[in-house]
Amino acid sequence: MAHAATLLTFALLELTLCLVPGPAVLLTVSTALRRGSARGAAAMAGIIAGNTLYFALSALGVAAVVLASYRVFAVVKWTGAAYLAFLGVRALLARESPSREAEPVEADVSAGPGSRVTAFASGFFTQVANPKAIVFFAAVLPQFLDPRGNLALQMIVLAAISQFAEFAVLSGYIVAAASLRRSGAATRAAVWIERAGGAVLLAIAARIAREPLVAR
Repeated sequence: MAHAATLLTFALLELTLCLVPGPAVLLTVSTALRRGSARGAAAMAGIIAGNTLYFALSALGVAAVVLASYRVFAVVKWTGAAYLAFLGVRALLARESPSREAEPVEADVSAGPGSRVTAFASGFFTQVANPKAIVFFAAVLPQFLDPRGNLALQMIVLAAISQFAEFAVLSGYIVAAASLRRSGAATRAAVWIERAGGAVLLAIAARIAREPLVAR
């Protein structure tokens, strides 16, 4: 089992990475502002699901294979970027309507099952398509494993630490976004928040697309 100092270092690294406004934070905040805390939580769940997938792949050694495969890496990256760009363009085309003006923000009316699935998918693809996430799980994560110990148990513990940090930080961002959304200003500017969220999604897609493919 990894030493306590190693686990603490990993926890601090994860907390720092989660706090920095990267694609996961930007997506969660923009979703919570545009569609409410329930949909923001769905996006967060998608991000955590993406992390869980990568922990599983790392445990099986598949993440290293993905990192080493130019074609697989490219497909994952561009599929995720294209999906986020689609969501961003759709949000940018949002228009003001009487029904929108009449909707109380506090009711979170857009948080139906279908919209939650969309938010979950956007969070999942944001995390899975991020090249930096692939590099982290394939190259950084192994540095915190003790090859002489129980690797499965170590991976479970590290995954629990990572997911807890992600959940705690993103939940805090969701609460802050929900508080802002309930304000009168957010209600009046609903369509502009929607468009701003779309711009954020496009920026995330562009950021993912600009990241170089590390496998050559």
